[in-house]
Amino acid sequence: MRILGIVLIVIGTLTLAYKGWTYNKERTVLDVGGLKATVEEKKTVPFSPIAGALSLAVGVVLVVADRRHA
Repeated sequence: MRILGIVLIVIGTLTLAYKGWTYNKERTVLDVGGLKATVEEKKTVPFSPIAGALSLAVGVVLVVADRRHA
């Protein structure tokens, strides 16, 4: 359980540190004959701070609980 707790702590910390995952998507806006126009859009997938905090808290609980049983 200690390893799972450490993994959850790392995931929770990263989720709280980085607010989201950003990527670029290329989209075709005009395609007429030999003429093609594209637009590059920046998309962001946000990370939930609640999920990050919950992951961090559960990880801490698992590490502390494992330490008490050892």
